[in-house]
Amino acid sequence: MSISRITSRSRRLNKAQKLSVAGVSTLAAAALTFSLVPDDASATAEPQAVSGAPVAFTGKQTDSVQAGVIEKNSTAEQLVKAADAAKKKDADAKKKAAAKAKAAAEAKSKAAAKAETDAQKRSSEKSSRAAERKPVYANNLDGWIREALSIMHEKKIPGTYEGLHRNIIRESSGDPRAINNWDINAINGIPSKGLLQVVKPTFDFYHVNGTKHDQYDPVANITAAANYAADKYGSIDNVDSAY
Repeated sequence: MSISRITSRSRRLNKAQKLSVAGVSTLAAAALTFSLVPDDASATAEPQAVSGAPVAFTGKQTDSVQAGVIEKNSTAEQLVKAADAAKKKDADAKKKAAAKAKAAAEAKSKAAAKAETDAQKRSSEKSSRAAERKPVYANNLDGWIREALSIMHEKKIPGTYEGLHRNIIRESSGDPRAINNWDINAINGIPSKGLLQVVKPTFDFYHVNGTKHDQYDPVANITAAANYAADKYGSIDNVDSAY
């Protein structure tokens, strides 16, 4: 048979025939390999033939693989759910903490506002009570003396109603606008003025805080004169003449 006829026939081989030829060639190669192995190789374990054909799984094996895949998917899903639950729990905890802090700040602010309101209320009530307790003095000689005595008592300036009244009547006859324009003080340009006839330098020096800085003001004049008398004579009660 010529080479050209063999080539022509090989071209006409179908797919099955080609596979059969390939199988025979493989078997031939394997037989040749085993024939080349020495005789003493039989003492060793024979090598396992590895099939190149696809592995065929039974129904049970397939079910087992599917079950494993399902189990892994289920575990992954549980882990995702657990992570989501942890995130939600953390977010809820932060939200609650923020709400708690806000409530605490609002409570503190309300408490501070209430404390301030209460303090203002107490101060107002105290001022109101003080105003209620403060006596109202008559706008006359008796009222002036009594008001002056109240201030003198507060400032620890000695003197009595009798001592003040006696000296006022002698000095000015009870006229708060009285002024001496003829004595030595008037000649020197500092006339005596008011209920107890006090000159300006004496009034300025012995003026009592809390009273008007006015020589003609009855209460300011009395307290300044009584303060001067206490310094010079021990008390206005000890004065029986010009002083």
